[in-house]
Amino acid sequence: MAEPIRILVVDDHHVVRQGLVALLNIMPAIKVVGEASDGLQAIELYRSLRPDITLMDLQLPKLGGVEAIQRIRADDPAARFVVLTTFDGDEDIFRALQAGAKAYLLKGMTIEELLSTIQAVHSGKTRISPAIAEKLAERMSSHALTARELGVLERIVAGRANKEIAADLDISEATVKSHINNLLSKLGVSDRTHAATVALQRGIVHLK
Repeated sequence: MAEPIRILVVDDHHVVRQGLVALLNIMPAIKVVGEASDGLQAIELYRSLRPDITLMDLQLPKLGGVEAIQRIRADDPAARFVVLTTFDGDEDIFRALQAGAKAYLLKGMTIEELLSTIQAVHSGKTRISPAIAEKLAERMSSHALTARELGVLERIVAGRANKEIAADLDISEATVKSHINNLLSKLGVSDRTHAATVALQRGIVHLK
């Protein structure tokens, strides 16, 4: 008998996490060795447990999933992650895979899909569904926002006026308008409202 695949489950929703743990524990080839409810706890548990695979949600308290993946992989580049989330925006996918996730699953997946993905990642493979690959291709062909443009966009989503954005970022209103024109062009939209909608849909910005 081969050793079971040791799994760390990270999800801030208690019911979802408990359901995943119960589901995985009935599989003979898998053993859940720990569960975390936030990004910082995930890092601590990874260091003490060294699981074969970590199932990681993206939207987590204290520290987000992407940041947790980055910190764990800085300590252990061989760490393997399967992202399991409700977020299907192309920017979410891009950030997670760029951080080092080997697979990206949406929470509507079947148990067979989850199991086959865990097994594939455990054997060193990357598992990306056609739908996720298509969104990733869209992201790769689009123009990335600069850090400053992203800062302006976050404040547009938060409902800040140009004058307030200028004060927040310690720049002139004219510079704010220039950044807005650039990000509207990159996002392929014509106004601030549409920019905010696209930013949330694609996962470029998340509501706090």
